Amino acid sequence: MLVKLKIDKKIVSKNNPAFIVAEISGNHNGNFDNAVKLIKEAKKAGADAVKLQTYTADTITIDCNNEYFQIKQGTLWDGRTLHDLYKEAYTPWEWQPKLKKIAEEEGLVCFSSPFDKTAVDFLENMNVPAYKVASFEITDIPLIEYIASKGKPVILATGIATLSDIEEAVNACKGMGNSEIAILKCTSAYPSPLEDVNLRTIPNLSENFDAITGLSDHTLGISVPIAAVALGAKIVEKHFTLCRADGGPDAAFSLEPDEFKAMVKSIRETEKALGQVSYELTEKMKKSREFSRSLFIVKDVKEGEMFTEDNIRSIRPGFGMHTRYYNDVIGKKANRDILKGTPLNWDLIR
Repeated sequence: MLVKLKIDKKIVSKNNPAFIVAEISGNHNGNFDNAVKLIKEAKKAGADAVKLQTYTADTITIDCNNEYFQIKQGTLWDGRTLHDLYKEAYTPWEWQPKLKKIAEEEGLVCFSSPFDKTAVDFLENMNVPAYKVASFEITDIPLIEYIASKGKPVILATGIATLSDIEEAVNACKGMGNSEIAILKCTSAYPSPLEDVNLRTIPNLSENFDAITGLSDHTLGISVPIAAVALGAKIVEKHFTLCRADGGPDAAFSLEPDEFKAMVKSIRETEKALGQVSYELTEKMKKSREFSRSLFIVKDVKEGEMFTEDNIRSIRPGFGMHTRYYNDVIGKKANRDILKGTPLNWDLIR
């Protein structure tokens, strides 16, 4: 199994905290200063990385409004053409080297999703540390091969993929000599209904492909990423916006800074609580055992008097004999006078 991925200075592995990615997408709304602010707010919110998308409307589709290019799948963007949507949502390429530099100055990893070979070449010149293959590109095997040929970690989103699609994409990477692969469970509905998320797929992906797995999430809120981490997700990607009310192509299913910060906090708390398989008692737990049950004298007992259900009981606290000896003690006699409230022990028994 692939033990770890190294993405810039971050190690992504089973034994490391989840790698949390703020997806900026088009939430800058065409404003460079907004893009910079998104990066800085992502850092404050606890993200490990920011992700860009590298395409233009003309590299991802063509300017055509016949029925094939009209969006009508019940999405947020119905009634528009693909070219129109991507023209609004794209991140200008001339911004991207500057944004990467700003992200790195903030201590964040910055990488991108390329959508054609020219984007890969552009990102190679930027020296990005990893590539994300977006869900709708997972069936573009030549593009995946070209990305994998660069020898950097490849993160595959699986939103529209069948099991055989995922297998073909993984094999395309490995065929180029690149086994640094992570696979993200993703639901390509915007926003994603909870009943369609199927997080139990995450550990199954790990078993099937011996790969690091994670989640690219389009649900509303923060519950799903937290649950994903509990199921073994080591990468979490969530769309990030300064304010949903500002609008934009992805705003409706993006987290605002305070929400993203709450998600990160909950994920880190979840990771701490997951810990490891252990039956050892901490010192605090050992101390708490004093409140467990044990055998006590509950009525004054005279020397020679028999122990009965009336004068000994299993009660809290835990300073007396173990309760397993209850039946052994019943019927035996006291070897001295014993006051109510005395912990029972063998020295008191004749």
